[in-house]
Amino acid sequence: MNRRNFLLSVAAPRPRPNVLFLFSDDHRFDTIHALGNRDILTPHLDRLCARGVAFTQASIMGGNQGAVCVPSRAMLMTGQTLHHATAALAGQRPYHLWPAVFAEAGYQTFGAGKWHNGPKLYHEAFTDGGPIFFGGMEDHYRTPLHRFHPAAKYPPTAAVRSPKQSATELFADGLLDFLERRDKTKPFCAYVAFTAPHDPRQAPPEWQARYPPEKMKLPENFLPQHPFDNGELAVRDEKLLPFPRTPEAVRKEIADYYALISYLDSQIGRILDAIDENTIVVFAGDNGLALGQHGLLGKQNLYDHSIRVPLLVAGPGIVKGRRSGALVQLVDCFATLCDLAGIPKPPTVEGESFAPALRGKPFAGRPYTLHYYRDFQRAVRTRTHKLIRYTVNGKVTRQLFDLRRDPWEKQSLDDPKKMAELEALLG
Repeated sequence: MNRRNFLLSVAAPRPRPNVLFLFSDDHRFDTIHALGNRDILTPHLDRLCARGVAFTQASIMGGNQGAVCVPSRAMLMTGQTLHHATAALAGQRPYHLWPAVFAEAGYQTFGAGKWHNGPKLYHEAFTDGGPIFFGGMEDHYRTPLHRFHPAAKYPPTAAVRSPKQSATELFADGLLDFLERRDKTKPFCAYVAFTAPHDPRQAPPEWQARYPPEKMKLPENFLPQHPFDNGELAVRDEKLLPFPRTPEAVRKEIADYYALISYLDSQIGRILDAIDENTIVVFAGDNGLALGQHGLLGKQNLYDHSIRVPLLVAGPGIVKGRRSGALVQLVDCFATLCDLAGIPKPPTVEGESFAPALRGKPFAGRPYTLHYYRDFQRAVRTRTHKLIRYTVNGKVTRQLFDLRRDPWEKQSLDDPKKMAELEALLG
């Protein structure tokens, strides 16, 4: 290379990175092979772990309704905390949606999959998209899907159900089609929200065959029933299995869950094969799930199995093969993506950027995180302990866990000093 060409190559501005956000539904944090679960096959999520940073203590704030995914998605899109995000999307306070902010910065924006926050907000976020699911849950092979409509007209009669392909595959197909037809002179910002592994768990037979129920391990904190009334033992998710829970029934749930995650992983592999090296890829889940832990099945609680989520980030300028135990939350993704793309963060965003961790710089994360479930469960989690407070029918119950010694949250501690310290944070 002569001196002139060398100087030109140095001076040439680096193209802005593409952004691809892959979001799964009811995906627990501990279901990725590369992060320690040897009983599940996730080779393509493992690929992301090798290419970037895995946040092993990522979480959501919780939810103010039983359908926890609705506020979770609102927080992700607005970068605002739980009560502020739901108020914003109800028109009660100002907000920005991060795909819309990227569109204003010159990005092509595309959305596919589960939205669950209404057609109007979908069109505030994206300029292109499809197939789109505006519901919460559905048969994976009969999901009512809409094509993108430029005027945001989505009557129920316009929805199409495919009896042959799963929604998971159709959402991946939609993204791959967009990648082929997009304007290659502009960067893109794409969001694909899968309905897997939410029930009904309908993995194709070849994936189900890989997980014989009788070979599934019961979690260390398996219980036939929850030891006390947490205020939400009769919600829909908890009625999916009879009471008390049996080992056989829970093993079957886990087998079906793992099979659907592995099938989802295969579709993610198709996507990863189609993107270039200038693409920031984020993979996350909207909330976790109990599946027999603590005698529970659903996500309507504040144990780690329900509030912790997978969060993987890979792409240009991001260190490879790194694990971070920093306390981060999905609400922080908005600020982080703006940071990585060099886009100013809107003043309405409350989340904190974790981009320093992605660049290999020292990053401590939050000193503690706060969590809520409706108006009767609250929790505070530090790097070492968690306090959960329940107020049900006028009775207050507290659980205190030392997460270093008891990561399965099996033994509540009698430690008045530590409890008072965390109560002060909880407020």
